[in-house]
Amino acid sequence: MAASILIADDDAVARRLVENMVQKCGYETVVVDSGDAAIAALTAPDGPAIDAVILDLVMPGLDGMGVLAKIREAGLSVPVIVQTAHGGIDNVISAMRAGAADFVVKPVGVERLQVSLRNALNTSALKGELQRIRHSREGRLTFSDIITRSEAMTGVMRAAQKAANSAIPVLIEGESGVGKEMFARAIHGSGERKAKPFVAVNCGAIPDNLVESILFGHEKGAFTGATERHTGKFVEAHGGTLFLDEVSELPLTAQVKLLRALQEGAVESVGGRKPLKVDVRIISATNRKLLERVKQGQFREDLFYRLHVLPLTIPSLRARREDIPHLLRHFIARFAAEESRPITGISGEAVAHLAQLDWPGNIRQLENAVYRAVVMSDGDQLGLGDFPLLASQAHPVTDIPTAPLLLEPAATPSVVSGNEIPIAPLPAVGTLSMLTATGDVRPLEDMENEIIRFAISHYRGQMSEVARRLKIGRSTLYRKLDEAGVPGHGGKSGEETH
Repeated sequence: MAASILIADDDAVARRLVENMVQKCGYETVVVDSGDAAIAALTAPDGPAIDAVILDLVMPGLDGMGVLAKIREAGLSVPVIVQTAHGGIDNVISAMRAGAADFVVKPVGVERLQVSLRNALNTSALKGELQRIRHSREGRLTFSDIITRSEAMTGVMRAAQKAANSAIPVLIEGESGVGKEMFARAIHGSGERKAKPFVAVNCGAIPDNLVESILFGHEKGAFTGATERHTGKFVEAHGGTLFLDEVSELPLTAQVKLLRALQEGAVESVGGRKPLKVDVRIISATNRKLLERVKQGQFREDLFYRLHVLPLTIPSLRARREDIPHLLRHFIARFAAEESRPITGISGEAVAHLAQLDWPGNIRQLENAVYRAVVMSDGDQLGLGDFPLLASQAHPVTDIPTAPLLLEPAATPSVVSGNEIPIAPLPAVGTLSMLTATGDVRPLEDMENEIIRFAISHYRGQMSEVARRLKIGRSTLYRKLDEAGVPGHGGKSGEETH
C-alpha cells in the first residue's frame, strides 16, 4: 500500500490538478474541500491513516493556518505541505512557525511536489523511528508506535488495545520476528501500569539450572556461587508487567513453580523461607503452538489455561504485505541517519520485488536486509542490486499468451517516487486470451484471475483502487488472489503455516 496523502483545497480545479500529480507520483489520495473536513479526516478514529497533508492556506471558514493550529493542539505528527497563490515571505514564515514541513506556490510543478512529499515522508519516518526507540527505552511504547496499515492486523490491534485497560493475562503467538515483544510493550505502555517497570525475560535463553533463580530470585548461599541475594524478575516487575518471551521453552520443573506463583500471587526464592507477595501483570509469548506442546506433554495443561486467557496471534509479514513499503520507509530513514548515509529512498522495482518475498524471518529479517543495504549502497537511492541475497528469491507470474480481447495498459508515469508497489511482475501488454491452445474456451476462473492481475499492474499495486475499479471488496480481492495462488499474496505458493 502506497502512502496516503490528504489534499485540502476549496478550489475544485486546483484540487483535481494536485490529486492527479500526487497519484502520478504513486501515492494514494484523500481529497477534502475545507479546513474543517481536513481536521475531521485527520482525527476520525475509523478513517484511513494519513501520511502527509497538502494544505491550501487561503480557504473560507477554517483556513490553512487554523488547520495547522488544530493539528498542533491535537498532538498530531503528520507532516504538512502548505500551498497558496500568495507566496510572500510573511506567509512562509508564519506557516513554518505554525508547524508546516514545506511551502509551495501555486501552481506547483509535479517534480517540485514530488521532492517535497518525499522529503516530508522521509523526515516523518525518521521522527517516528526516533520516537519509537525513545518510547521503547522509557517503557512508554503505545499502539501508535506500531507500523501497520494491514487489514490482517485490525482484529489483533483492536483486541490488544482492549486488553491494555485490564490486567488480563495475554498470550501472544506468532512466528519469530513478527514483533511480539513490541506488542507486549504497547499493551503495557497503553495501560494503567505504564509508569511501572516492564521486565522482559527470554525463557529460551536461560540455562535450565538457573531458571528458578532468575525468575524467583535466590538467597545468599542458597547454592554454590550464590555469593549475594538476588531478587528475581517477578520482584523486579512488581506493580508492572512481566513479559515471558518464548514461554514454551520453560522446563517442566520451572512450570510448576510458575503456576504456583500465578495462582497465589507470591513467589518463593531459592533458599527462601517464606513467600513474597508480588503484583505483576503477565504477558507471555511463543513462536510455537502452545496447545501442541501441551498435547506432546512438554507444557503443563493447567499452566496453559492460566496463560491462555486472551490469545493474540500476530500475522506473519507475508500475510500483511501492504505493510512492507511503510516498514521500508521507516527502516531506511533510521539506518540512513544512524550510519550517516545520504540515502533518500528506494526504487519502485526494489519495493515491488521485496513485497513478493515470503520473509521467513518476518520484520526482523526485513530490518536486517535494509540495514545491510544502507551500509553497502554506493548511491543515494536503494535499488534491487543493493539486496543481492534476496534478488533471486521471488518468482514471477507466468504470462498467458495471445489476445483477441485488448485491455489498454496504463501509461507509464513520467515520475516514479518509489511508492509504486505492484505486488507481482505482470505482463506489460494488456491482452486477454479467450481460447486455449487447443481451441477450447478458457475457464471463467482463469480469465477472472488474469483480469485481476492486470488490474493490479494497471493501478500500480494500489489494492484499494483495484478493488474499487473491479467493484469488489478488498477482502474478496485478497481471497481471490489466495485462491489463485498468486505469488506475493499468501496463496498456494506462499501459504502461512498455522
